[in-house]
Amino acid sequence: MKTIFAMAGNPNSGKTTLFNEITGARQHVGNYPGVTVEKKEGIYINKDRKINIVDLPGTYSLTAYSQEEVVARDFLVNEKPAVVINVIDASNLERNLYLTIQFLEMGIPVCIALNMMDVAKKRGIKIDIEKLSDLLGIPVIPTIARNGNGKYELIRAAQKRAKHGNTPACLEISYGNDIDQTLSKMEAEIRTKQFLTETYPSRWIALKYLENDKQIINLGKRNHPVVSNRLEKMVRRVSDHLKSTMETYPEAEIADHRYGYIKSMIKQGVITHKPDQDRLFISDKIDKVVTHRFLGPLMMFAVIMGLYQFTFTYSEIPVGWFESFFAWLGDTASALLPDGLIQSLIVSGIIDGVGGVLGFVPLIMFMFLGISIIEDSGYLARVAFMLDRVFRIFGLHGNSVMAFIVSGGIAGGCAVPGVMASRTLKSPRERLATLLTVPFMNCGAKLPVFALLVAAFFPENEAGVMFAITLIAWGGALLVARLLRSTVIRGEATPFIMELPPYRFPTFKGLMIHTWEKTWQYIKKAGTVILGISIILWAMMTFPGLSEERANEFESQRNLAKASVSSAILKKSRTEVEETELSKEIRKLKEKLDTIDLAEAEAALKYSIAGRIGTALESISKLAGFDWRTNIALVGGFAAKEVVVSTLGTAYSLGNIDPEETESLADRLKRAPGWSPLVAWSLIIFTIFYAPCFVAVVCISREAGSWKWGIFSMVFNTILAFTLSVAVFQIGSLF
Repeated sequence: MKTIFAMAGNPNSGKTTLFNEITGARQHVGNYPGVTVEKKEGIYINKDRKINIVDLPGTYSLTAYSQEEVVARDFLVNEKPAVVINVIDASNLERNLYLTIQFLEMGIPVCIALNMMDVAKKRGIKIDIEKLSDLLGIPVIPTIARNGNGKYELIRAAQKRAKHGNTPACLEISYGNDIDQTLSKMEAEIRTKQFLTETYPSRWIALKYLENDKQIINLGKRNHPVVSNRLEKMVRRVSDHLKSTMETYPEAEIADHRYGYIKSMIKQGVITHKPDQDRLFISDKIDKVVTHRFLGPLMMFAVIMGLYQFTFTYSEIPVGWFESFFAWLGDTASALLPDGLIQSLIVSGIIDGVGGVLGFVPLIMFMFLGISIIEDSGYLARVAFMLDRVFRIFGLHGNSVMAFIVSGGIAGGCAVPGVMASRTLKSPRERLATLLTVPFMNCGAKLPVFALLVAAFFPENEAGVMFAITLIAWGGALLVARLLRSTVIRGEATPFIMELPPYRFPTFKGLMIHTWEKTWQYIKKAGTVILGISIILWAMMTFPGLSEERANEFESQRNLAKASVSSAILKKSRTEVEETELSKEIRKLKEKLDTIDLAEAEAALKYSIAGRIGTALESISKLAGFDWRTNIALVGGFAAKEVVVSTLGTAYSLGNIDPEETESLADRLKRAPGWSPLVAWSLIIFTIFYAPCFVAVVCISREAGSWKWGIFSMVFNTILAFTLSVAVFQIGSLF
């Protein structure tokens, strides 16, 4: 039987960092509620004994206000871990102990990791650890997650706690005479009727009814509707009494008494020294500038611009290496493999397709490194704080900011975790507006498309164009959110409160873990999903091939050209005609032969299944400047946006580009007929706004609770994208 420890705590307590230190797991560390929205599992090996440690979502409470609380609580109830390692921020002891008290009220075996002891020390906070342990009746171990201090002592204490095997008694706190009397009556009813007691402690069930916990109340109604109604009547009576006598309600009273219980402990000598309350800490001093109403946004734009400048400046050389490598690989495969379908599949389908995506690995890596520095330092939370003022104007919530950033608000994210991060929003309407607009962000899948077009048509100002693309994505998302909140998703806005974590120097180890994890996910996707789609699209661009009659026409033209070349060579050997003149004639005839081969390849591509689809759409897509090849790529992009690059690579490898040329795809597009900076901008706009990838659509449907919203996002986004692209191309064409 495996031993399971759960790791829980408030957001920004260093929980996930400690989890990574203990297990070596490669989990992303975030400074904001909603980044970790599902449990993550790692393994700690101690003397050949394996301990499974589950990192639960960061949460402030066990009352089901958000999906984080639900995920954490369901795991604790259903999986029954041997020990819960409660990670507490030592510099914010009072607030963090609120979650600890709720664990103890559930009768869960707990071991405390008193984390960020270095931060507490810098702030002049001294904690009597033994006193805190005695008052709570549980082990308390000081830790510093950033460097791993205390992690071994913590595991030993947790193992010792787990060995007891007995379930501790539930902590009972007095909540005032009115609530205590009601609690006693509710407990008696719950125990007598065995109401949900096979899963939860009776007193805890009563508390959840008093706290208006929707999940427990709905569970009670489904299983024992009669008992549930009685309990709700008791809650209504005490609620009405508290409202009329004290202008309060049970949930607020319970929270007040929990904090009162915590304060009484702290006053018994737990904190032996408090800092000067008027003192401004380093983080506060920095925030006076960084979050300033006028200077803050300017600094934010400078940081984002600097990120793009850093990315494109330092990734240019390694990107060139990757492109040269895949060009060499394609040439080598062409030389070694006989002409035919196998060569075409490997060179055009796989190397040119997947290689076009993998060629941007260095750029993706540098982008992720820059974002990790911004996030791990704590600055990303300040970005969210500042953008809340803007988001409220457009009918969104401050918690929507992180969903946008996770989706690629500063380029390189993913819409799937962005959609899932919208769970932190309590208002269903704000949550729906958020998950419908986060796909507009510049996710890591769109980044190769933008990088390709920017490198081809705007090489002199790559960072500036990428910055403009970011502003367009944000502006479009906010305007669409305002439209949705004014029409199909009307409703009142809810207030926004968030915690700003202290600034920290990112650790080298942490940066490497986060950068490699995201880069590896990109590589893995290219080697699996993109590879599979590239092969399917290659087949669609290869079959059924030219008709026999059409193939014979090209063969006849080729035979005539070959005969002319042979005749010229023979003439050269038999006549006294000047050698240079004959050489020019032979060269022109060979060029004609190459032109016939390329024309046949293009005709075959246009006659293929994909070519027919692209050609059929061209009558409409030409309004936005897209030809049939681009149409094929965009159709493939419905599955995954990286496919746009791989499909263009395959299409221009099969078509009108000399296969002996080793130039990059960007160079091919730059000199291909029908392409221009205006067409590139039109395609950029379309890529920003058109339908989310299939996986994101599935997530939107699941989070919204209906497939109609997933279908809505596909149809609405694509119509919007095409309309904007047509406007850009048509207006641009006038000038």
